[in-house]
Amino acid sequence: MKEIILLKNGELALKGLNRHTFEEILIQNMRRRLADLGNFQFATSQSTIMADPLDEGIDLDEAIDRLTRVFGFAGLSRAAAVKKDMNVILAVAGEYLASQLLAANSFKVDAKRSDKKFPFNSPQICMELGGILLESFPHLHVDVHNPELTVTVEIRDNYAYIHGNQIKGAGGMPVGSSGKAALLISGGIDSPVAGWMMAKRGLELIAVHFASPPYTSPKAEMKVHSLLKKVARYSGRITLFVVPFTNIQEQIKDNCPEELFTIIMRRFMMKIAEIIAQREDCGALITGESVGQVASQTMYAIACTDAVTSMPVFRPLIGMDKDEVIITSRKIETFDISIQPYEDCCTVFTPKHPRTRPKLEYVEKAESVLDVEVLAAEAFNGVKITVIN
Repeated sequence: MKEIILLKNGELALKGLNRHTFEEILIQNMRRRLADLGNFQFATSQSTIMADPLDEGIDLDEAIDRLTRVFGFAGLSRAAAVKKDMNVILAVAGEYLASQLLAANSFKVDAKRSDKKFPFNSPQICMELGGILLESFPHLHVDVHNPELTVTVEIRDNYAYIHGNQIKGAGGMPVGSSGKAALLISGGIDSPVAGWMMAKRGLELIAVHFASPPYTSPKAEMKVHSLLKKVARYSGRITLFVVPFTNIQEQIKDNCPEELFTIIMRRFMMKIAEIIAQREDCGALITGESVGQVASQTMYAIACTDAVTSMPVFRPLIGMDKDEVIITSRKIETFDISIQPYEDCCTVFTPKHPRTRPKLEYVEKAESVLDVEVLAAEAFNGVKITVIN
């Protein structure tokens, strides 16, 4: 008997003739995530990917923990791969799943016979194995509707696979299958969640952070590093671009109407982020904005910010309330980092009475006193690049 990991496709199962392309990207992502644990061989069959450890002593528990954060799977299972022989299946199942069977009060057997040459059909497999398990574990009772443990036997081309309850996967699409986008990340609760959500839709991420020393501290920048490390557990490697933003903010403060400080600042952010995104072959920008959350996120303010970029801007949180975002941030373990008291540049020179219904022509006129292209180019030239693994 040997152990492997069975991974069940999620949305990929709906793909047609191009499914193989998505599966190849998914397998590449798995190889990178498991590389330091040892060598694995991957095979695909009927919306399932088999990950077979080739080296002795590979930590399968750690491998499964990592794979639960790889986007593209509906679920995964640690399984025993045995000879396609009913006697072998009956002998191995109870022993292999003993700890799970002892911990449960109810169970059922589920059989999937994709190899129709196997001499027992699915109901016969369930009946034979169920009887053996009841004899070996007399405390159990059968519950076909809501069992604590489902013992699954899958009869496939080369082996019979035996496993217990399926572990929930991360879902979504394989990272890299939908292109590449630039995440504007501040250090708050919203932007890491926005990046995670778009990575789940298959986007490879880069990140852009705006720093304004001495108004912001180095700890604020390190906070962003910590947040991206959490996101990178799902998205894979993220290249972070830290943009020096102090001069731009001071120029806005000295030359523009106070009520428009935040709008003009965000327009600069979008413009600089677009420059970086284009250089990095990205197809879109990502922000953590939600309609009406703050003055710069009204429908009118968002329209003024979007006017400065030709790229699509993805806002996955646009219709979510704060409680919903916090639930996700706790799930991906970014919440406790986000609430650390290190302020980002968005809190610098915040106007007392920001304009919530700005008109684009008024914003452009106020901004025209600044040499936007020169300021943006200077900021871009001062960018600091770090790779977050």
